[in-house]
Amino acid sequence: MGVNYLRVSVTDRCNLRCVYCHPLCGCDYLERKEILRLEEIHRIVRLFAKCGVRKVRLTGGEPLVRRNIVHLVRKIAGIKEIEDISLTTNGVLLESAAEELKAAGLHRVNISVDSAERKSFKEITGFDFLPKVTNGIRKAIEARLSPVKINSVLIRGINVSQILPLARMSIHLPVAVRFIEYCPTSKYTRPASDYVPTGEVRGIIENEFGLLSEVASGDTDGPALCSRIKGAAGTIGFISGRSSTFCQSCNRIRLTSDGRIKPCLHSSRYYCIKGPVRGGASDVELLELIRGILCEKHAYTRH
Repeated sequence: MGVNYLRVSVTDRCNLRCVYCHPLCGCDYLERKEILRLEEIHRIVRLFAKCGVRKVRLTGGEPLVRRNIVHLVRKIAGIKEIEDISLTTNGVLLESAAEELKAAGLHRVNISVDSAERKSFKEITGFDFLPKVTNGIRKAIEARLSPVKINSVLIRGINVSQILPLARMSIHLPVAVRFIEYCPTSKYTRPASDYVPTGEVRGIIENEFGLLSEVASGDTDGPALCSRIKGAAGTIGFISGRSSTFCQSCNRIRLTSDGRIKPCLHSSRYYCIKGPVRGGASDVELLELIRGILCEKHAYTRH
């Protein structure tokens, strides 16, 4: 499978302090000068599009805290080869931005929600923002940023109790609630052994709601296995990055906010593209760099 999906981190900053990502003790943000400028991001995306990328996902940190993010969406939407633009957000700022993002060319959103109860949400994220996030979900649905996906990272001892409340969201709302096996992201976060296997999560849901029916995965579902509670408006998804692997089918590559290209999220290997971009490299030179990285990615996924 060729690489056609580019994940772009537009900032390392965030307005939450989730226990599995950026807890309060670990806020070592990059200096502003180290972050790619919007015009640099647009140029790199445009060059990736010439090499076969057709889908772009904007991430962070929290992408909606990045100034002029709507302008970036509009610029990427203007790249003729790009067919799909999505965004992963915590939803805190989504209510006021959803319609403008849609008008700029954004197709869909993934919203990170690790608890459906305010007390638990505050314990996980550090802030009592669940009402804001709930409003953002509804606004995204109204703006037709479809499909709206709810991403829930489960950590033993933190939010296993939220499996059923989160699954219940898929009954009443036309959203895809996706349970993601936890993987540590920094030295400040919980150990890898705290992940909750997909099989356990599915068992808890089926004990409450009955057997889930399988749903054909759409083109935008990626590694998620999709199911549905009987009679539900939405779906349930499972992303099993710990208990299984998708390396051979991976079609994604990542651009970090400080200008590193990572062929694999879980690898320490990366290539710096910010240096050549700021050093005056031509498009031809940058394309040569990008094509070499894509060839390496292709060789890795074949084994």
